[in-house]
Formats: sequence, structure tokens, C-alpha cells
Amino acid sequence: MKTTLNLEDNILRAAKVRAAETGETLTRFIENALRDHLASISSQRTDFRLDLLVKRGRPVPGVTLDDRDSLYEKMENRD
Repeated sequence: MKTTLNLEDNILRAAKVRAAETGETLTRFIENALRDHLASISSQRTDFRLDLLVKRGRPVPGVTLDDRDSLYEKMENRD
């Protein structure tokens, strides 16, 4: 796929030099560099674990679970 990139001059020059040293085209060199970078990022990723905070309690008088307005009133101390 063709695309256009805006690269800093010094990065592009260094990439061209390295590509020439390794006998690769600039396109192939950039593809490999991106592939290696993306692979290293995905290998560093760890599984996410969500620890839930569980609180025990009793129902509050005047609040019914199917009536959110009564819950909000209690939370805002609007008796």
C-alpha cells in the first residue's frame, strides 16, 4: 500500500544509510523496523486484571433498589 509520511530529515537520512548498509530498500527497511517495533510492544503487554472492591452492608431505610430517585435523594441527603 502506498502512503506518505513526514519524517524528520535526520531520521530519514539515518534510515537510508542503514538500509543501504544492509542491502535493503528504504521501504523494506521501514517495514521491518515497524514490524519489529510493533512485535516488541505486543510482547511487553501483560494481561489486565481488575480487582473489584466489594463492600458489605445493609439496605438503607427509604431506599428501594428499583427507584433510583430515592437512592439519589438519600445520597444527596435530601430527605
